[in-house]
Amino acid sequence: MRPERRPSWKLLSALYPFGAGAMGVNLFFAALIGSWLGWPVLTPLQAAAGGLVIGLPATYAFAGHIVRLMEKAEDA
Repeated sequence: MRPERRPSWKLLSALYPFGAGAMGVNLFFAALIGSWLGWPVLTPLQAAAGGLVIGLPATYAFAGHIVRLMEKAEDA
């Protein structure tokens, strides 16, 4: 078994807009659900800014998954 490779910057930069957008939407809807518990609701701008930050580790994790799938496909 060969050692795992890290995702390339090219793959990360291609996936980041999608990861940041998805995290922003998830954060906004999580804040709406949290309002049922009395927590403050985030504005869309706050959720988008949070998505930019939370999108970094989420994109890295997803890109790592894609790299593992590519390695598995090469071995098959």
